[in-house]
Amino acid sequence: MAGELVLVTGGSGFIGAHCIIQLLQKGYKVRTTVRSLSREAEVRAMLRQGGVDAGDQLSFVAADLTKDDGWADAVAGCTYVLHVASPFPPAAPTHEDELIIPARDGALRVLKAARDAGVKRVVLTSSFASIGYGQKVSKKPYNEENWTDPNGDDVRAYVKSKTIAEKAAWDFIANEGGALELSVVNPVGVFGPVLGPDYSTSILLVQRLMDGALPGVPRLYFGAVDVRDVAWMHIECMTNPAAKSERFLAVAGDFLSMKEIAQILKRRMGAAAKRVPTFQLPDFMVRMAAKRDAAVAQIVPELGKHKNATNEKARRLLGYKPISNEDCIIATAESMVKLGLLKDSQKKAA
Repeated sequence: MAGELVLVTGGSGFIGAHCIIQLLQKGYKVRTTVRSLSREAEVRAMLRQGGVDAGDQLSFVAADLTKDDGWADAVAGCTYVLHVASPFPPAAPTHEDELIIPARDGALRVLKAARDAGVKRVVLTSSFASIGYGQKVSKKPYNEENWTDPNGDDVRAYVKSKTIAEKAAWDFIANEGGALELSVVNPVGVFGPVLGPDYSTSILLVQRLMDGALPGVPRLYFGAVDVRDVAWMHIECMTNPAAKSERFLAVAGDFLSMKEIAQILKRRMGAAAKRVPTFQLPDFMVRMAAKRDAAVAQIVPELGKHKNATNEKARRLLGYKPISNEDCIIATAESMVKLGLLKDSQKKAA
């Protein structure tokens, strides 16, 4: 119901900011957590970029996933919580616990605080990472019944952290949650309109393609979803009775190859995409590059693995009507051009 107070954790992030925009547009009051209150002006600027002047409908609380301080204040008086904040570094951490512990313990801190404050429902941002890894690649599309095996071969720290955090959340609700309800959104690679320089690792891929930072395209396949659809799904899961105790894949359509993404950019972005490579890199070249670049090393286990996932459940239970793969990738590129986040546009801005 409009006018109710919703907590969005991680409001300075890509998904968090889009959740705040849509909540404000629907008439909710929003409180958001940031690690430092010095980021308030930056968050408000991102929201204005998205077409919303938040004014006094938005308030800020300092809270960190690794500490107890601030969480009781953050959830006080809230009807719902969207727990979006989670660590996602561009390169692998030196030890996997640097990601696993804050992701798991942070989710539990938020859930405990929400339960104690009488929050009705928490919507947790998980990931396809907790669904489609650590097992033999399925020929059938992955769905919400599938779970990543965190002990499987080639399971990276980020994938393990998302899986362990989501399982811990479901266990908490089953054993200690009381009247608190939980719903989970599991996005694939999140694309769509960038609001500022703080964006997801998926967006970095489009930036690198547009800037010509890659000599060619690795043999990678992944799902795409528009950040506006991810935000919509969080808000739908917040209030829809059918979403209680359910997880939902957020995916626009069939998985794409990186080469297909490059071809979409070439076809639709004109001169702005002149640096985009379409040459298919042999796997051995990617493996050589991985020895020098930690970010490249993270993708090596996924070379040539063609996965897919279905959005049937979200369509059936939530009425999900996704923005297409192509349109969400183009929205990403267009917003980066507009904000001067690409090499050529930076020169023009100067």
